[in-house]
Amino acid sequence: MTRFALTLEFDGTPFYGLQRQKDGPSVQQAVEEAAFRILGEEVRLHSAGRTDTGVHALAMRSHIDIEKVIKPFRLMEALNAHLRPDPIAVTHCETVPDDWHARFSCTGRSYVYRIVNRRAPLTLDLHRAWQIGTPLDHEAMHRAAQALVGLHDFTTFRSVHCQSDSPVKTLDRLDVERAKTPWGEEVRIHAEARSFLHHQVRSMVGCLALVGMGRWREEQVAEALAARDRQALGLNAPPHGLYFVRAIYPEDA
Repeated sequence: MTRFALTLEFDGTPFYGLQRQKDGPSVQQAVEEAAFRILGEEVRLHSAGRTDTGVHALAMRSHIDIEKVIKPFRLMEALNAHLRPDPIAVTHCETVPDDWHARFSCTGRSYVYRIVNRRAPLTLDLHRAWQIGTPLDHEAMHRAAQALVGLHDFTTFRSVHCQSDSPVKTLDRLDVERAKTPWGEEVRIHAEARSFLHHQVRSMVGCLALVGMGRWREEQVAEALAARDRQALGLNAPPHGLYFVRAIYPEDA
C-alpha cells in the first residue's frame, strides 16, 4: 500500500462541498470515482480542509492509499484525464510516508476571501467573488479585524451546525488589503489559523464588510466577538468569494 499526497485545485460552484454528500455531487466523490476507473480499487480521499458548497480551492492538500503500483506522475495525469469535465485539477502528486496524513498532520490552514468592489456586473468572476458596489473602506476593515486575531471564543462567528468540540480557536492572521487589477478594484481578506470553525471565515468577512460599508462601527466587531452569541452576527458572507489557499505542514519549515 502506497500513500500519495495530492494537491487539488477546484471550482466549487457545481459541488455541494469537498466531502461526500448524500444529496449532491462533491469533490471527494469525483476524485474517488476517477481513481476507481483508473485503478479498479476503492480509495478514500482525505483532505486538509472541509469546504462548503460553492467554496473554491487553489491548493487543497489531500491523500489516497493505493495498492496498485503506479508512479506519481502517471497517477496525476490519469486522474486529470478522468476528472474531466469536472472543474478539478491535480496540480501535484507525490508519495509520502504512511504516517503522513493530509488532515491530522496539517498544522495550519490559509484562506483568502475576494470582494470585487465595483458596480458593474461580474462576468468572468461570476460565482468566484462577492460583488459589493458600495465603496469599501478597507483600512477600517483591517483595523477592525485585528480584534479577532489571537485566542478567542468564536461562538458568534460559528455556524449553528458546527461540529467542533469547542468554539475556542487561535486566529493567527486576519489582514485586509485593496488590490488594483486591470479589471477593477478588489478587497482581499487573508485568514490563517491551525483550524477554523464551520463558517468562521465567512462570518468574520461579513462583519468586516459591514464596517467597510459604514454600517458598523469598527468597535462593533470586537463587541460581536465578546457577545459569544450567534445572534450578534451582522452578516454571513456568501461562499463563492472564499478560497482555500494553502495547507501548512511541519516539513514546510
